[in-house]
Amino acid sequence: MGLLDQIAGALGGQMGGGSGENQMLQLVMQLLQNQPGGLQGLIEQFTRAGLGSQAASWVGTGQNLPISADDLMKVFDGGQLQDILSKFGMQQSEAMGGLAQMLPGVVDRLTPNGSVQDDMVAQGLDLLKNLKI
Repeated sequence: MGLLDQIAGALGGQMGGGSGENQMLQLVMQLLQNQPGGLQGLIEQFTRAGLGSQAASWVGTGQNLPISADDLMKVFDGGQLQDILSKFGMQQSEAMGGLAQMLPGVVDRLTPNGSVQDDMVAQGLDLLKNLKI
């Protein structure tokens, strides 16, 4: 079982299952792949937007704090996110709710020991490259 399968299985049901969940997982992984600094860069971006405690909870071993679609809009500038969404044929308004549900769990699964492990993130991103979007 690949890392993306493990992540999707661990998140089971958060997005309601099916191809929509798969597409949202691919979207999250694409965000990580395009993020300068990878997962660590994403955490720093959340911190700069005033949402560092949420991101830290996803990396840590405790409960994941939720994030809203509106909060995500504070983190991602329109151009950065729009380029990725266009690959998936999605509008920003339809994607943000799914991202808000999926992102905490994906970051949590990519940081199983409570810290960013570059090799695990790289493994997940390599798997993404082999997926057809």
